[in-house]
Amino acid sequence: MGASLDTSCSRDYTVLTLRILKKDLFKGFNLLTEVLMRPTFPKNELEREIQRTLGAIKSAEQKPMEVAEKSFRKALFLGSPYGHPVEGTKDSLSKLTREEVSQFYEAYYHPNNAIMSIVGDITVDDIKEKLIPCLTEWPAAKIQREEVVTQFAKGPEVVKIDRNISQANIILGQAGISRENPDYYTLTVMNYILGGGGFASRLLEEIRNKRGLAYSVTSFFDAGKFPGSFQVIIETKNPSAGEAIDIALHQLKLIREVPVTEKELEGAKKYFVGSFPMRFDTQMKLAGFLVQLEYYHLGLDYFDKYSSLINSVTSEDVLRAAKKYLHPEDYILVVVANLKEAGID
Repeated sequence: MGASLDTSCSRDYTVLTLRILKKDLFKGFNLLTEVLMRPTFPKNELEREIQRTLGAIKSAEQKPMEVAEKSFRKALFLGSPYGHPVEGTKDSLSKLTREEVSQFYEAYYHPNNAIMSIVGDITVDDIKEKLIPCLTEWPAAKIQREEVVTQFAKGPEVVKIDRNISQANIILGQAGISRENPDYYTLTVMNYILGGGGFASRLLEEIRNKRGLAYSVTSFFDAGKFPGSFQVIIETKNPSAGEAIDIALHQLKLIREVPVTEKELEGAKKYFVGSFPMRFDTQMKLAGFLVQLEYYHLGLDYFDKYSSLINSVTSEDVLRAAKKYLHPEDYILVVVANLKEAGID
């Protein structure tokens, strides 16, 4: 059929995607429902997937930035699921059984715990008459929701990982926000100015352009269903690691103390408003975007109100949010580097 049927799993949810020609839609949708409603989890396939994942984990141990990211999450999130790798660990995978996988499926994979979006040359009547009936045998069930209490480590804390490499991989960060936080849009604008705006950001200007210290530097809020993290990512030569970290901390303090300029503010707003349509410029992107709207309770009027949400942000809002959510004295710092060369041993 020339179709693609894929699954993926993130911290907050699992996604099943089907991309298919219209002429094969109903045949393909039947395959999707078979995967969704009647998985058998053969023992040999489960064991093969565990071995494949263990291989991926072992491979990731040779990638310094992935080592830094996992170490940062483990240090920041105290007892929270967000501190545990989505793919698991060597220890957890070695203990995983087919019964546990099946029990997890039975507990959470039900229509009253799911969102479906369909984009393409198909009518609502077609969906109701030809697709929805395929799901009638999928039973609803009471979903046992565990309360997630996010606890963050208090800094300053430095995690040092010594590797015989020429480049220091640095993550400097702290507690972040959830996607449903009302200050999300203000922090989005603030972060663009600070470190998320590429060559328009302060961190890149100060660390790379002015001083030539870093190959790359960026910052972001990793906002999930529950509060995530704020991170500054720096890749630099070992000897310049300390200076780059000091500059990043200074910029975090500065944006909390001095209002951003109108030029910076307008540049950030123009970027987000102008690039917004690119988030759903293909059918697959649009399908995924619709799921996000529902999952995070953003509302179907989000397409119309997004511009006003961004354009309403003021420099006073940015200063207030920076003071509230950025705490340069309370950081978690992870450095994967040749620590002696970096002067951090």
